[in-house]
Amino acid sequence: MKEIDSSSNECIQVAAVKQSLQQNEKIQIIDVRSKEEFENNHIPEAINITLAEIENQIHQIKKDCKIIIACGKGGGRSMDGAKLLKEMGYNANWLCGGTNEWLNLQ
Repeated sequence: MKEIDSSSNECIQVAAVKQSLQQNEKIQIIDVRSKEEFENNHIPEAINITLAEIENQIHQIKKDCKIIIACGKGGGRSMDGAKLLKEMGYNANWLCGGTNEWLNLQ
């Protein structure tokens, strides 16, 4: 299983994140979709901070955790969110396949 590595711009596989959570690693999952999208379906462990609100809600993001950014399909908003947080000094990556893959929605 690939370990979560924040040094690259690669996405992190759902299975790797789930394994890390099972091993009680400190991970915070942030869903950057709209409130409506989040309420429709989301990863149970995730909190909702829209991409536009990340900088305003930075106090909700834990510095001592691996941050996993999720959106619907992975790679759009989540990649932008992870890049922004990395620039701000956070250990952040984006989730391959996003919420849809986590929940097995196709």
